[in-house]
Amino acid sequence: MILTVRRYGNKGSRYERFEVRSTPGMTVLDALFQARDEQDDSLAFRYSCRGAVCGSCAMLINGVPRLACKTQVSSLLAKEPGPKLARFLKDDSAVMYDGSKEVMVEPLPNMPVLKDLIVDMTEFFSKYQRLNPWLMPREPEPSREYPMSVAAVRELEKFTDCILCGACYGACPVNGENAGYIGPAALAKLYRFRIDPRDALGGSRLKKADAPEGWWACRFYANCYHVCPRSVPPNYAIGKARKELRSEKEAGE
Repeated sequence: MILTVRRYGNKGSRYERFEVRSTPGMTVLDALFQARDEQDDSLAFRYSCRGAVCGSCAMLINGVPRLACKTQVSSLLAKEPGPKLARFLKDDSAVMYDGSKEVMVEPLPNMPVLKDLIVDMTEFFSKYQRLNPWLMPREPEPSREYPMSVAAVRELEKFTDCILCGACYGACPVNGENAGYIGPAALAKLYRFRIDPRDALGGSRLKKADAPEGWWACRFYANCYHVCPRSVPPNYAIGKARKELRSEKEAGE
């Protein structure tokens, strides 16, 4: 198979093709390792756990943000249908590729590229940290633990699986057009703490993103949900937050 990689360096970007031995169960990350170890040790990409839980290896694979460690080469070459996404790339790939024998790998969109497939996630995490994404426990603290209903736990579980890979951020058309938009990952995490019954801030948390670049910037393309490797639904969280904020404003009028 051919692994085509969009590479970035001091001289701009270029596409480079690597001939890779395809093996049963090979992932895109495996293919990248083979290309780096056997053909060009300067090829740069992020990875960590290789178990699809750390989020380090998110990149654009055949035009879709995915985790390289989770994406099977065989499924790509078989042209298994991927998610149907609203257009989010400003420019289509400059290189045509044969999907029956070739895999195209590019860095995540909507973030500056540092080198090859490594993007600068500073802004992504800066927006995330601005929302104070940690639990503020209610007081007084219980003597043993905070009791939670089964329903509350199930609702929380929709959002606790986020691994901050940035796939949703890369796939979001709004992030591509509006640099100030907080983005789906951070908003989903904010909503996660708003609905946590152990949290002391409650509905006041939603105020942190009650601005044009927050909840109200989303246009519900749902790319975020479709590319999430953990099936977290930021669009659902944003819709629920908007509904609550509107209800509060209408009640105060």
